[in-house]
Amino acid sequence: MRLTDRKRQAIVDAAIAEFREHGFEVANMDRIAGRAQVSKRTVYNHFSGKDALFDAILERLWAATEAQVTLAYRADRPLREQLLMLIDQKLAMSGDPQFLDLARVLIAEAIHAPQRARDMLCRLGGREEGLTVWIRAAMADGRLKAGDAAFAAAQLQALVKGFAFWPQITMGQLPLDAAQQRQVADSAADMFLRFHEVEAGG
Repeated sequence: MRLTDRKRQAIVDAAIAEFREHGFEVANMDRIAGRAQVSKRTVYNHFSGKDALFDAILERLWAATEAQVTLAYRADRPLREQLLMLIDQKLAMSGDPQFLDLARVLIAEAIHAPQRARDMLCRLGGREEGLTVWIRAAMADGRLKAGDAAFAAAQLQALVKGFAFWPQITMGQLPLDAAQQRQVADSAADMFLRFHEVEAGG
């Protein structure tokens, strides 16, 4: 990684810590520079201000999410097996401290500045999340009941995140251990398929 890229990464890391500790409005560019161990001028060489830093945090969170869920639908593999692989990726991400820190910053800002949250959703609206793509492909193949793939993906996300995201974000609970992850994954996959899977011969 080039020196300029390392500095940029250090600045974003510092902004995450600063926004989490003080919130967006109170966050201070001088403190961000100090945390990153760079000059304030260097911060502004990379980012025009706090809005640009916040956008960079959002992009990093989205990239982390997108990179985790890349499993392509396979017509020749059992649905449950594929679904469990997708859920396991989600669970692994929910135990990543950096991902949780990013999510806390963005959620806190969304609570304090709803307009910023709406803008954020608009920017992300054109992108398609991997789980939705997989569900849409399974529906097109006739193995899941036809319907709204994004809604079905949100249902599955809720089943998983109710145990492996929101308790850690809002109540500081520890990430799930391996046995708990297995229980959440198995039960979420079974509940989802019981409702959405096309019965054999149906």
